[in-house]
Amino acid sequence: MEIKYLGHSAFEIETTGKKILIDPFLVCVPNYKPENIYDIFVTHAHGDHLGNAIDISKQTGAPITAVFELANYCKSKGAKANDIGIGAWCEYSWGRGIAVPAFHSSSTPDGVYGGMPCGYILEIEGKTIYHAGDTGLNSEMKMIGEVYEPDIAMLPIGGKYTMDIEHAVKAAEWLGASEIIPMHYNTFDAISVDINDFERQIREIGKFPRIMGINENK
Repeated sequence: MEIKYLGHSAFEIETTGKKILIDPFLVCVPNYKPENIYDIFVTHAHGDHLGNAIDISKQTGAPITAVFELANYCKSKGAKANDIGIGAWCEYSWGRGIAVPAFHSSSTPDGVYGGMPCGYILEIEGKTIYHAGDTGLNSEMKMIGEVYEPDIAMLPIGGKYTMDIEHAVKAAEWLGASEIIPMHYNTFDAISVDINDFERQIREIGKFPRIMGINENK
């Protein structure tokens, strides 16, 4: 399995030749070519997360997994979509995934209500990955750590609209993941942080901070 950071909160995960996209807002990788895309996950409807998902689905035929309201919106724009709720496993050709709560808001760029925001747990090749989406620190993360025991956690750290570094470090403690990948930072001035501060604080709690560059594979 390979994880590639596409900037902001966007990731490409490749497993056995199949690629999965999460929150494909691709302003940081304008030359990205969506090839072998099997599934697309969108955490909520804001433009910096829905991003290019609809166009990529129409181009590749890959379905978008999203909560009911957002999935219906994507279908209305000509995309394929799997509508889901919070808290039940969905089976995929590469493993399985589940939507978990996130504390944020959700509306499309044209003002349509996007349903409840969420994060995702993905089980791939014996590893459990948690993508938190846009969220503040919340007690659901204790449940996620206890029930799903993620190996890797992708956490927003930019503050203002999501957790900041201080709260992301606490989330990392609750989740129990050994490897923490920061996201949703330094894309815009409003979410600028000192990434060295994040790295230091994560190491202080005994976790490994995986700071990924744009287009970098893990």
